[in-house]
Amino acid sequence: MDMNSSFFKDKTAVVTGSSRGIGRTIALAFAQAGADVVVNYARAGASSKARVEAVCREIEGLGRKAAAVKADIASRASVKELFETVKAEFGRLDFLILNAAKAPFKPIEKLLEREMRQLVETNYMGNIFCIQEALPMLQASGGKVIFISSLGSRFYNPSYPLGSMKAAMEAVVRDCAESLSSKGISVNGVCGGVVRTDSFRVLQQVMDEIENIPDELCVGTDALADVVLFLCSPAARAIRGQIIVVDNGLSNRLYRPAWVKSATPAGP
Repeated sequence: MDMNSSFFKDKTAVVTGSSRGIGRTIALAFAQAGADVVVNYARAGASSKARVEAVCREIEGLGRKAAAVKADIASRASVKELFETVKAEFGRLDFLILNAAKAPFKPIEKLLEREMRQLVETNYMGNIFCIQEALPMLQASGGKVIFISSLGSRFYNPSYPLGSMKAAMEAVVRDCAESLSSKGISVNGVCGGVVRTDSFRVLQQVMDEIENIPDELCVGTDALADVVLFLCSPAARAIRGQIIVVDNGLSNRLYRPAWVKSATPAGP
C-alpha cells in the first residue's frame, strides 16, 4: 500500500514518548501520510519543551495538525487527561502507538525497589492505562494499537531490565488482539533491533560488544516507522496479535565472528 494514499488523511494518531528518537520519527511519518498527531512527552523543562515544539512545527509544516500533551503514562490520572485532550481537540482517535519507556540501565539483581516499581508502572501498567482510556475512541474508529518492543524482550542484554517489561507487553499484545477484536480494534507490535538513538549511547557504556555491530545490522528509526504505518494500514488487515521483528536480520544467527572481535579463536 502507498502510505501517502488517502487512508491516513484526517485521521488522528497518538504516539507516546514522541519528542525524540523512534517516537519522533513515527509521529512525523504519520503526518507525512496525512494524519494529525498528538505528540506526548513526560518530562518538564526547557529542553523537553523545545524538542516537543520542534516536532510539532515539523508536523504543522507538513500541513497537519499537531498537539503537544505532557503526560506521564505511569499515572492513570495523567493518562486520562491525555485522552480527554485528544477527544476535545481532535474528536477522534485512530492509531495508538505505545512507544514511551523508562528504565535504569543496571542488572536486575541490583535494582532498587523504586526502580522496580518504575519499570512496572511505566512500561507495563502505563501502556495498559493508555489502552483502557483510549478504548472508546478506538472502538468508534475501528482503530489500531501498536506496541514498540525491542530484542531485549527475547535475548539477554546486560543491564537492560526493560527487556522483561517488553516481553510482558508482547504477551499483552497477543491478549488484547483477542479480547478487543470483537470491538473492531487491531493490536500488534514492532520489535526493533539495534537502533542508534539516545538509548544506544547509554548501552555503549554497559555493553562492550555493541560497538562491534556493523552499521548494516543496525536499524534506522525510519524502518520501524514504515512497519508501524504498514500495520496501521488496510494492507495489514489480516495481521493480529503479532510482533514483527525489524532488525536487518541481526537475530537470525547465533554467532557472527565477523563482528565479535573478542571471540575465542576456533580450535584446529
